[in-house]
Amino acid sequence: MAAVARAQGSRAAAPAAAAPAAKLPAGAVPKTLVLYDAPAGTEFEKLDFGYAIMLRNLLGHFDAQVDMVPVQTYTAGKMASYDATFYLGGYYDNPLPKAFLADAAATTKTLVWFKYNIWQLAWDASYNFAVNKGFTSGGVVGLNAAPSAANPAPGFYDTVTYKNMPFVKYYAYDAAANAVKADPDLGSVTITTPAQAQSLVTITNSKTGQQLPYVTRSGNFWYVADMPFSYIGPRDRYLVLADLLHDMLGVNHPESHQALVRLEDVGAMVSVDAMKKLSDYLSSRKIPFSIAVIPHYVDAFGKYNDGVPQSIPLSQATDLKTSLNYARARGGEIVMHGYTHQYGKMNNPHTDVSGDDYEFWNIVANTPVAEDSTAWALGRLIAGAGELAMAGYQPVAWETPHYQGSALSSKAVPMVFKTTYQRVVYYTADKPNFNAATSKDFAMGQIFPYVIKKDYYGQRVIPESLGNIEYDIHTIDPTSNYNYTPADIYGNAQYALTVRDGFASFFFHPFWLEPALNLPGFADFQKVIDGITQLGFTWVAPSKVQ
Repeated sequence: MAAVARAQGSRAAAPAAAAPAAKLPAGAVPKTLVLYDAPAGTEFEKLDFGYAIMLRNLLGHFDAQVDMVPVQTYTAGKMASYDATFYLGGYYDNPLPKAFLADAAATTKTLVWFKYNIWQLAWDASYNFAVNKGFTSGGVVGLNAAPSAANPAPGFYDTVTYKNMPFVKYYAYDAAANAVKADPDLGSVTITTPAQAQSLVTITNSKTGQQLPYVTRSGNFWYVADMPFSYIGPRDRYLVLADLLHDMLGVNHPESHQALVRLEDVGAMVSVDAMKKLSDYLSSRKIPFSIAVIPHYVDAFGKYNDGVPQSIPLSQATDLKTSLNYARARGGEIVMHGYTHQYGKMNNPHTDVSGDDYEFWNIVANTPVAEDSTAWALGRLIAGAGELAMAGYQPVAWETPHYQGSALSSKAVPMVFKTTYQRVVYYTADKPNFNAATSKDFAMGQIFPYVIKKDYYGQRVIPESLGNIEYDIHTIDPTSNYNYTPADIYGNAQYALTVRDGFASFFFHPFWLEPALNLPGFADFQKVIDGITQLGFTWVAPSKVQ
């Protein structure tokens, strides 16, 4: 059986694309059905459900009504009541119901088929697939050869070309374990009748130079040869799908590119000088910005206070209030970044100090925290918002510490905040278990290229899509051990332009301006701002994002 990977965020004209689906009436929202494989009794029983959640989130950009159903429960005629149906073929040779295959062959509604099992339709003579659709299935192609220590990267179809940009699929090989971390399988199709079917996007095998259709369209039938939700990143082919969903749904948002910048992890120990310097610069450029504020500072073990524990509410955080008032007078908006941005009295995983650790997830055990519930999370959200309000600050959005909260804590967010501003982690269960030998749960971290009006947890999400500047200072801080440069973020922004309404959204830690670090933090920050501006993005404040 083919391998299935676990999930783990001025342009040239687009490729020759067929006309989009029939345009929906003004004010109408797409009614969509997402079907997914759920192979009972296997370790991948919930994997496709995870992919379904990710697709459901992207459909939230279009304010779509989404029903998610295991394909095995499909009943005859079901897709007829939807504007579009998406089948996520994530499990090789999963037996598909005859009712689904018959409807898939005959429907005149939009049907988008991903990756595996297209051959169950194409190779059954009773459906006359090649005659009706104009293309045939050649099964699956994968790695060019088995990898080894001597040949760790034998190659596969790894480069998707879209709007003149190469989207390279993730690949890694662990020689010690002789294990591939990638999703190299691809559905191979051949166009037989160009008047019926068109290859809208191609994919190339970078070792052999061979090409295959990546996205094929025949009328309202679309075939995506890959599962673009596995191993996603800011330059991933996932963005191709995010853009093409406009055409698949017949909801063609106009070209529009907005940019966001956020000053991160701003708490009681913030440098007033650094905040003033950044605020002055952004104000001088007339660039609106936001500040991710930690309302209540905790150093539970006195890690940075000579062993004496500290707990500083916002009311006593003089430097923080000075910084926020200065920034707010220059266009800064407040984003609440957790309540304490740490958890209880445990290193989770680093120091138990605000800004260092997780708050709504036990990252050490990779489980929800002991108190995990929507009510518990709601209490912390209300407490943090209360401290901000007492000091005269009104947050415009929420950001989960380190972007990872439990399913139940994420469901609490829209009870307090109208907007979430981040990448988001989703789970295939409200109380997932990743440690038991029989566990079948998955977690999926998702980057959004555009606004999600309502996600799986009920949140309105505005994106952080580019990442942040990082420096390797492991000799000072063992947890900070890699570099992410202005060039990396600029490159990500170039890819964001391939999505017709894609954002360039990044964040920056003011502590990179600390003189003792002797780093080019401010100069690099300016480079990112200049680069994104030169690409033509329009800077907006979080509260102004539509």
